[in-house]
Amino acid sequence: MSERTSSTPPSERSHDHHDHDDHDGHDHAGHDHHDHDDHAGHDHSGHDHHDHSHDLREASRRTLVVSLGIILLFMVVEIVGGVLSGSLALLADAGHMATDAGAIGLALLAMWIADRPSSVDRTFGFARTEILAAFINILTLWLISGWVIWEAVHRIGGEPEVEGVLMTAVGVVGLVVNIFVAYILHGSSEHSLNVQGAFLHVLGDLLGSIAVIVSGVFVLAFGWNLADPIVSIVIGAFILLLSYRPAMQIFHVLIEGVPAHIDLYALCHDIEEIEGVIVIHDVHAWTITSGYDSISAHIMIDPEHPNSQSILDQAKVIARDKYHLSHITFQVETSVQGCSEDHHVGHLEATARAAVD
Repeated sequence: MSERTSSTPPSERSHDHHDHDDHDGHDHAGHDHHDHDDHAGHDHSGHDHHDHSHDLREASRRTLVVSLGIILLFMVVEIVGGVLSGSLALLADAGHMATDAGAIGLALLAMWIADRPSSVDRTFGFARTEILAAFINILTLWLISGWVIWEAVHRIGGEPEVEGVLMTAVGVVGLVVNIFVAYILHGSSEHSLNVQGAFLHVLGDLLGSIAVIVSGVFVLAFGWNLADPIVSIVIGAFILLLSYRPAMQIFHVLIEGVPAHIDLYALCHDIEEIEGVIVIHDVHAWTITSGYDSISAHIMIDPEHPNSQSILDQAKVIARDKYHLSHITFQVETSVQGCSEDHHVGHLEATARAAVD
C-alpha cells in the first residue's frame, strides 16, 4: 500500500488531478493504479503553502522587472563615465551592471520557463530551471570578478591615468542606484536561489561602487592612481568570498542533497514514534526548486496494526506541518523482503540522538 501527497510546485504547473477517476482503465505499461482508485486519502492541504509560494514568486517577478529597468538605465551612464574618466573600477562596475542586467533577465526567463506545465516526460515540469539559472549567474559573477582582478594586477605595474572627479561623481550615483536595487531584491532573495543569484550580482555592483568612490578619493586627495587597481582587487576577492555560500547551496540542490532545514534523523524518529510503526527506511529528501521540497520513504508497520491509513495520515502531518515538505510519497509495508534499496538511513543513530535530546 502506498500513499502520496503533494502540493502544486511553485511554478504553478498545470499537471492537475482531474483525470484520476479514469485511472482504472488507463494503461501505463503495467503500472498498477489499484491503490489510487478513490484518492480518499490524497492530501491537498498543502495548497495554503502553494498559495504562499505563488505570492512570493509574483512579488519576486515584480522586483526583478523593476530592478532590470533601473540597471539598464544606469549601465549606460557608467559606460560613458568609465570611458571618459579612464577608470578601471568604473568600467568594471559598468561591466557588473551589464552582467546584472543579464542575470536578472536570466532569472526572469527561468521563472517563465519554470511556469510551463509538467508532462509525462517531465513530471516535475521545468522547476529546476530556476536553480540552473542561479548556477549560471554565480558562474558569470566569478568570471567577471576574476577578470577584474587579473586586469588590476597588470595595472599595478604601470602608471594608470585616472580622472578622479568624474570617477567619484559617477561612483556616488552608482552607489545610490545599487543600494536601491539591492534593497528591492533583498527580500525576495531570501526565498529563492534564482533571485539570490541576481541579488549577488547587484551586491557586487554595490561593492564596486564603493571601490570607485574610495579610489576617487585617494586620487583626488593624494594623487595615488594605484588606489584604483588595488581597491578593485580587494572588492573582486570579497565578491568571490561572498558568493561561496550560495554557490554551495546551489550545488547541494543539484546533487539532490537533503534540504538544509530538515533534520532527517529527527524526522525518522518522529515517524517511528507513531503507534504501529516499526521502522522508516529507504528515505530520500531533496529540493526540486526553492520552496518546493520532496520526500519519499518506506514505512514498515506492525502487520497486526488495525489501521494503516491512520499511520499514513499521521506521517503525512509530521512531514508537512513540522518539516514543511511539499511533495510527500510514503509507502506502507509489513516486510522489507524484496526491497531493492541497500541503505536504511541511520535509524539506530536517530533513536539514540532523540534519546539524548
